[in-house]
Amino acid sequence: MRNEQEMMALILSVAKSDARIRAVYMNGSRANPNAPKDCYQDYDIVFVVTETASFIADKNWAFCFGHPLIVQEPDWNDMQVDISSLSHDFTRHYAWLMLFDDGNRIDLTVEIREEATVSYLDDKLTVLLLDKDNLLPEIPPPSEEEYRIKEPTENQYIACCNNFWWCLNNVAKGIARDELPYVMEMLNHYVRDMLNEMVIWFIGMQTNFSVSAGKMGKYFKRYLTPELYAQYTATYSGSDYADIWASVDTMCGLFHALAVSVAAHFGYTYRQSEEIGIRKYLKMVREHVF
Repeated sequence: MRNEQEMMALILSVAKSDARIRAVYMNGSRANPNAPKDCYQDYDIVFVVTETASFIADKNWAFCFGHPLIVQEPDWNDMQVDISSLSHDFTRHYAWLMLFDDGNRIDLTVEIREEATVSYLDDKLTVLLLDKDNLLPEIPPPSEEEYRIKEPTENQYIACCNNFWWCLNNVAKGIARDELPYVMEMLNHYVRDMLNEMVIWFIGMQTNFSVSAGKMGKYFKRYLTPELYAQYTATYSGSDYADIWASVDTMCGLFHALAVSVAAHFGYTYRQSEEIGIRKYLKMVREHVF
């Protein structure tokens, strides 16, 4: 695998030798001094260009960085889903996600100057690598401040709790009807999203809201105690309904503990009646009362 020095040298070499490319900046985890460093980190690169059309027309664009195993063009894919969206203006920006045969990955966006003057300042995890024409303004050193966990308002907290307990009724109905795809979607999307929100607030509470929990909770293990993390991992289940019921029980216990703790920290009210109500319904469904 090519190392970081080799990859950065290649990226800058491509940019310096192409007159269409006027500036280069990087964001993402490699721009974050606090992010764990390993060989799986992407290179999130932006080329500020004079125009995008010639790049998009070149079907062999990815080969200047190596031999790609697979390439994704997310802007093109998104347009197929929502062809009417005004955000699909390829004359302003376009992206390629490229995975190469040595394991390196480059997520590369080309964007015109007018687009760059906005997006360059939007992300505080940004490092300027090249600016041929002094197009881009000076920015402070990269900071993960905007990615840190934010304190919940009381209404956000109440809504999270209500959504968690409410959506469990759909999980129970799906199990009763033997609708496994529906059950898994409800449990691992709608219910889990609320559990994850509460986990994130709990981590924020424990760290004085000074850290990021990472994309999709990837740093949960770093900030939860081994006991809490083991409980969290036990909320994942197989496809057997007995396993799913067990994961639901674990989810309920974990959510209760975290939600009560968060409420106490902020002086919010935990609506115990919602938990009591849905737990009663879950018990009735499991016991085939209906």
